[in-house]
Amino acid sequence: MADRTISIELMWDVAIPKSLESTQRWILSAMQCHGRELINMLWRILGNEQDVCDAYQDTFLKLAHHQFSSKPDNIKAYVFRSASNSAVSILRRKLIEKNKISSVAENNTSHTSGELNSGLLQESLRTGIARLPDLLRDVITLRDLADLSYEQVGTILGITPATARVYRCKAVQLLSVWLRKETG
Repeated sequence: MADRTISIELMWDVAIPKSLESTQRWILSAMQCHGRELINMLWRILGNEQDVCDAYQDTFLKLAHHQFSSKPDNIKAYVFRSASNSAVSILRRKLIEKNKISSVAENNTSHTSGELNSGLLQESLRTGIARLPDLLRDVITLRDLADLSYEQVGTILGITPATARVYRCKAVQLLSVWLRKETG
């Protein structure tokens, strides 16, 4: 961590322009006076160099733009409060991004498993329909898969439409019992 504060001190030496307005020199003075403590605090909160640099920069930009560049009454308190607020904002933003990514991953996983469940359900239904007695299987196939009316099913199978309804009802009940046993 000492290496990081040394690199910040080198940044200050490079960043000091000779033509800095006298009204803004107090900002540079605040950076030099409180910078090391501020960086240590940001490292403890954020633990990431890029985030520390972002929070540090944001803090001193807020200071530079504080109420039309006026100097706050307590610079140290202002700097540390601004830095902690920036750090918390960064942490919140990262948490929101993490939650979005987790949510998308969960949706994709549940969507995929839903498709798999749908495929398994279709396969179970096909297997169940194949197990039905011949007449019940024919009624289900013609009514539900071929989408024919009860009258058409009755005509094809040589039964009344009412009998086709009863056979379909029995077939659905049998399929329901079999599927419950498989999934339960």
